[in-house]
Amino acid sequence: MKKLSFYVLITLFFLLIQSCSNEFPITDSVHINSIGYLPDGNKIATVISDNCTIVNIRKGKNGNLVYNAKISGPYSMPDTNLVIWKVDFSGLTIPGEYFIEVPGIGRSIGFSINQTAYTKPYVATMKAFYYYRCGTEVEGVHKGDTFRHAPCHMGDGWHDFTEFGHIHADGTGGWHDAGDYGKYVVNAGITLHNLFLTWEHFSQKLEKIELTIPETSPEMPEFLQELKWETDYLLKMQYPDSSGRVSHKLTAKVFQGFIRAENDSSIRYFSDWSSDATANFAAVMAISARIFKPYNSEYAKTCLQAAERSYDFLKENPDDKPWGQREIRTGWYRTIDVHSRLWAAAELWETTGEEAYLTDFEQRAKNYDKKVLKNYDWGNVQNLGMFTYILSDKEGKNTELFTQLKSELIAVADSIADYSEMEAFGRPFDKYYWGCNGTVARLAITLSIANLVSPNEKYIKAGQSIIAHLFGNNIYGRSYVIGIGVKPPMNPHDRRSGSDDIEAPWPGQIVGGGHTPYDWVDEESSFSHNEVAINWQAPLVYVLAWFTSEE
Repeated sequence: MKKLSFYVLITLFFLLIQSCSNEFPITDSVHINSIGYLPDGNKIATVISDNCTIVNIRKGKNGNLVYNAKISGPYSMPDTNLVIWKVDFSGLTIPGEYFIEVPGIGRSIGFSINQTAYTKPYVATMKAFYYYRCGTEVEGVHKGDTFRHAPCHMGDGWHDFTEFGHIHADGTGGWHDAGDYGKYVVNAGITLHNLFLTWEHFSQKLEKIELTIPETSPEMPEFLQELKWETDYLLKMQYPDSSGRVSHKLTAKVFQGFIRAENDSSIRYFSDWSSDATANFAAVMAISARIFKPYNSEYAKTCLQAAERSYDFLKENPDDKPWGQREIRTGWYRTIDVHSRLWAAAELWETTGEEAYLTDFEQRAKNYDKKVLKNYDWGNVQNLGMFTYILSDKEGKNTELFTQLKSELIAVADSIADYSEMEAFGRPFDKYYWGCNGTVARLAITLSIANLVSPNEKYIKAGQSIIAHLFGNNIYGRSYVIGIGVKPPMNPHDRRSGSDDIEAPWPGQIVGGGHTPYDWVDEESSFSHNEVAINWQAPLVYVLAWFTSEE
């Protein structure tokens, strides 16, 4: 009799579990920020359905109803028949595990409301830069998988394609640029700017968060150690004649196949110099000098001297000088140098306070009809110089120019935030192209700077909507970041991921995204949709750092 009662209870227990599962079946029609929400933050999800009148937020463990979400819509997407509803449950502020239930449709996957919801994703995305390292052994563990490669590209590099001929110089170190193993100065420029800015804005909390990367410069916090790994390499890209010129890139003649980094035995070359790479280098070294100075004054001095040398060379040589393509057919990264020259002047002024740099910047800035852009990347870095000028507390700025720049910044930030509010998935950008996910993340930098200059809750809300979009609140209901969130990319265009024997790809990296709202494909062969790159990665680190917490 006791045995019978026991089996009856067990049967009833499993029937109850099955009943709860049937009552709240998971559906692909509810899209959320799969890494969670902050207690006091913006909490938006979306429902794809012809009709949506009730949306319940339920506790994850017992399914108890705790909140009735606000619904707005319907919204539409271009060239689709989708009917989309926005769900707002920002009023739910109690930390815990939850899911969204839409009667007649189903439930979302579970999610958390937690003050530290973005801390682990921040660590994983920042650690991705360690995984990009060249010229050293790399090893790390993510979700039980160990990712590693042996020291690679230790022969970098040769000067056959510069005026110095067949001589070897040390070009080891730095970060691989993207899905290939090349190293490019221009793309390193905007990447390092975004990361240095992350440190300048959020160092008080970031220095308390452990990244667990190998110690390479023990006098510095881990975050800056990783950046120094790249600046050490950039210093090696200077021409050996101390002229101030900087090679545009260091790569093989052609892109290599999907082989492991340590098995890439191709001969790699310093390219010809370019004025754009030289100006990018000057700007980055000027930032490096002021950021590294409290930790290593001698290294900071080296960086500043390098910045001044390159800047002086450019002043004496004002013409735009592209790099010579010749036989090296890897990444192009070609643009005019006017924007990077402006940026270099701004950074050298901010670091040294010297009036000559301020005069140069202001004269250049006045020549721009539109001084602050919404959409920018490595090909146009004028915003980087404008942002430095706007945020500087140094005296001597031209009042009229400063007022105009501030006004344009606020106008651009307003347009970003307003578009995010009206867009079905909160995506703050109406364009799609190769690498547009990086641009979406980068818009958070503009929002954050605007919020520093003129605080506005809608900038914060839009910044959090960017995180939500990139981690699942999008048309696919998928995370765009490898190894993090719901249904993340599994087949990135990335030679490390495509050449090892682990099914999971190397974690923490954001993929580029689609060329239309609906054509993204998670396919290794599609570099234009699914590649990874350091210039897309850096603004993702920034936006997560903005909202992360060390507690």
